[in-house]
Amino acid sequence: MKATEAKLLDFLKKSQQFIIPIYQRTYSWTESECQQLWDDIMRTGKDDEISAHFIGSIVYIEKGIYQISSQNPLLVIDGQQRLTTVSLILEALARHLDTQEPVEGFSQKKLRQYYLLNPLESDEKKYKLILTQTDKDTFLSILEERKYPNDYSLRIKENFDFFSQRIEDLDNLISLCKGLAKLIIVDIALNKAQDNPQLIFESMNSTGRELSQADLIRNFILMDLEPENQTRLYMDYWRPMELAFGQEAYNQHFDSFMRHFLTVKTDKIPKIDDVYSSFKMYANTPRIKQNGIESLVKEVAIFAEYYCAMALGQETHSTLRQYFIDLRELNVDVYYPLLLELYHDYKNDLLSLDDFCEVIRLVESYIFRRAVCSIPTNSTNRMFANFKKYLDKDNYLESIKAHFLLLPSYRRFPNDEEFKQEFKIRDLYNFRHKTYWLRRFENFNRKERVSVDEYTIEHIMPQNAMNSPQWRKELGQDYKRIHDTYLHTSGNLTLTGYNSEYSDRSFPEKRDIQGGFKESPLRVNEGLGTLDSWNEVTILSRADRLAQRAIDIWVSPELSEERLEKYREEKKASPVYTLEQHPALVRGQNKHGDHIPILFEKLRKEILSIDPCVNEEILKLYIAYKAETNFVDIIPRLKNLQLSLNIKFIDLNDPKEIARDVTGIGRWGNGDVEILLSDINQVPYVIGLIKQAFEKQMYSDDET
Repeated sequence: MKATEAKLLDFLKKSQQFIIPIYQRTYSWTESECQQLWDDIMRTGKDDEISAHFIGSIVYIEKGIYQISSQNPLLVIDGQQRLTTVSLILEALARHLDTQEPVEGFSQKKLRQYYLLNPLESDEKKYKLILTQTDKDTFLSILEERKYPNDYSLRIKENFDFFSQRIEDLDNLISLCKGLAKLIIVDIALNKAQDNPQLIFESMNSTGRELSQADLIRNFILMDLEPENQTRLYMDYWRPMELAFGQEAYNQHFDSFMRHFLTVKTDKIPKIDDVYSSFKMYANTPRIKQNGIESLVKEVAIFAEYYCAMALGQETHSTLRQYFIDLRELNVDVYYPLLLELYHDYKNDLLSLDDFCEVIRLVESYIFRRAVCSIPTNSTNRMFANFKKYLDKDNYLESIKAHFLLLPSYRRFPNDEEFKQEFKIRDLYNFRHKTYWLRRFENFNRKERVSVDEYTIEHIMPQNAMNSPQWRKELGQDYKRIHDTYLHTSGNLTLTGYNSEYSDRSFPEKRDIQGGFKESPLRVNEGLGTLDSWNEVTILSRADRLAQRAIDIWVSPELSEERLEKYREEKKASPVYTLEQHPALVRGQNKHGDHIPILFEKLRKEILSIDPCVNEEILKLYIAYKAETNFVDIIPRLKNLQLSLNIKFIDLNDPKEIARDVTGIGRWGNGDVEILLSDINQVPYVIGLIKQAFEKQMYSDDET
């Protein structure tokens, strides 16, 4: 590697051509980055005291030679965003200059022939900068001043328009020209035989727009391949993925998709910022390396097709498409690892369409019922990530129902009674899914669907009812309690296209006016036109009727007790141990006395009281305490208790420094933190440390 400082315009002038390799991301600067560069250029150009402005590095590969001393095209490793943006400014400026030359070297002809074009060349060699795919055609159409392609690059067009407008707004162009002339870069040339472009690329994203995890993954896959293989793999697999996601969705969704894909394949949920490193680890596993990089990219492309069908509305089967629309309206994505696995089996005829549809409805019901019942979402992502461990693909649907039914405590699938009760009393107006539940209500079992977006949510008993003598009279003596209790509940909410006409009118007026409840074609308003009054009794009666319908819409899994018992027994199949098999913890059996048994009893009681979801499992060598998985294990010893906390040592706040980092050291238990406890007076402090491990497990990476 050799690095030298250079003026950007001089660098462009003496360079024959820059090519953005296919493994690089598309142009991604937004108006924010463009505004920042524009401000820097104008500030530098206006101030004669500023001699230069550094905008970053341009890193490129030139085959066999350092520096730009040949006519070979330069493959850009880092700096394409800056190169492209400055080129857009230069073209916008050239168009505005016409025959002017406000600063020497800044005429329309010179700008184009020095920095944008190679005037003596033809075909693609004519252009100084060749971008990738959609960006390329859009950029060249700007340089040629011709019509944009149909599928033009949004960023290229928007930013060219941005700079054109900024230049149009200037009183004179001198400051802009001077600022451009002062731009400085570091010219970094690599030799592929001697340098590792991928490592350099990973470490050099210090300026400009942050690389996405997808950018890094694409480069990792393609950068080290021979050009022919690069082009083939990109065109056969990666480019179709980019087109399927679309320009905006690719930037917004692809990292999330890769996270879900890796969760399916590794049974671990990578943090969104660690997707790239997790992908590299997966790609370097023996099985994947043996199958080769093409097999891996093909697999990613297959699962990307599933994701686009579910998450981006590209499903072609009408029933599945509607089911995915309903599911997406819940605005959570924790279920994708499970549904990607199921979609794959559906496509490979291991899961029938009917069963797949039923599972989608169960997933939807699980999420919505829990939201209505105000069950915390802690670790819901882990529940779905681990779901496939419980799949019996010979009894696919049954095993899914059984697992849902056997979920304990805070992970439970609310039963009909719990759901009905909460549906009647819950505030469903100040609720993240308020339009969703009314739309599902209205369209349940309808062949001709109603667009709920055309309606607004109506409080039958209005929010301002307390200001109305008519409403106070209708509600009765206890009007304030009724209003406070039922205002936002399901029994008092409906849909209407006449919200402004209804306003705060009395119930008889809302019922009888043109477009009132008597004339409403909406199912959710059924029965309202026959009522004489609206009060606590009618609110509760309607709430009960709606709740009954709700359990038909958001169904719970059904399985006979006999079949369910089969799955219970499978979960109980592991050996059962008791405390008596740990004599160090039993009074009268520890040869050093009862101090350790008493200490254990106190500690055990405190751990189990941390949260109702905490379970105790007595194993052969230790006692495990679990929420989603083990958060603390107790290894019995005659003179003390050895605690293993499942938390990274660096994440533990331990001001008394009684914990020890045992990362990488062989031991019983599941954690990286070890504590030896013998003093009963230390129990409150130790419980504080244990709670940190519990909370780390419970409150990280939830579905929000």
